Amino acid sequence: MLENENYPYKFDETKCDSCEGNCCIGESGYIWITKEECIKLANLLKISVDELGEKYLFKVGYKYSIKEKQISQNSFACMFFDLDKKQCGVYEARPSQCRTFPFWEYFKNNIQEVKDECPAIVD
Repeated sequence: MLENENYPYKFDETKCDSCEGNCCIGESGYIWITKEECIKLANLLKISVDELGEKYLFKVGYKYSIKEKQISQNSFACMFFDLDKKQCGVYEARPSQCRTFPFWEYFKNNIQEVKDECPAIVD
């Protein structure tokens, strides 16, 4: 059970197995990735950082985000989410944005939203 003293809920990571990847699928958004995380991800994929950028990232201002794939009319998934296995395909090198879910600043004021999205949220 993961806890963060700044949040009024806990995260039971054992329940991820019963989820369809709700944290990786949904409305389009940004999946931020740092330069250091790009290096780690490129190493995992056994490609250069330049190739990673060309194939899997796009620039937003001065930052980079992982591309998404559209899976239905209003639903998108992270480029690295395995839709068949319902799990992250680059789990060992996932960005910190993914590592820190569900303890995002946004959810401090949107607690019901994260509870509705994630079956691993526990009061």
